[in-house]
Amino acid sequence: MNLTLELTTEQIIDLIQQMPPEEKFLVVRALAKEARAGQAERMKYAESKVRQLCAERGLDWDAMTEDERLYFINDIVHEDRECNQ
Repeated sequence: MNLTLELTTEQIIDLIQQMPPEEKFLVVRALAKEARAGQAERMKYAESKVRQLCAERGLDWDAMTEDERLYFINDIVHEDRECNQ
């Protein structure tokens, strides 16, 4: 028999605040590790999208200089208006 306990975020925070400092550290470390793993996946996805956008515009991300990359990203971010750089 499985039981499910549903807690609000506030209740979870209250429970964690009652923990000894070293156990709080373990919770924070586990959450940080999970966040880093998610960040790596998001970065891979974003990088693939940037490369795809470059290819659609006849550009090669790997061959671009840092300044060209910055200009390209700025242009994408502000594509609803003309960039004057």
